[in-house]
Amino acid sequence: MRHTTLFENYKNELLLVARVLLMALFVIFGWGKLLDFSGTAAYMETAGLPLPTLAAASALIMELFVGIAILIGFYTRPLALLLAIYTVVTALIGHRFWLLADTARIEAMINFYKNFSIAGGLLLLCITGPGKYSVDRR
Repeated sequence: MRHTTLFENYKNELLLVARVLLMALFVIFGWGKLLDFSGTAAYMETAGLPLPTLAAASALIMELFVGIAILIGFYTRPLALLLAIYTVVTALIGHRFWLLADTARIEAMINFYKNFSIAGGLLLLCITGPGKYSVDRR
């Protein structure tokens, strides 16, 4: 006989909590981008991104709309993979700590590795799926 663990007994509840925790950051910052879209585009321009309005729109879509979709468990696996890729690319473009010094370097390094950690969580979500408390399971 197989002995079940606490994690197996609450797998679906833990997957829901994981989705909420992973998406909180994206939804909150995506909402901010929606409320100040022109400021977001201006920031993208100062960061040296080509087509800053398109970059801002992409960030808004990925963070707010993809974030909400994963939060409710809608197309979770492919969107988690897409958001993981976006998060790594964002780290490489937006948190280039190797070009900075002192406090700015440390802050950028923290955000760089935080993005990589979040991408890891998203890849796990891609593998496990959303659990039963999701639109995907209905």
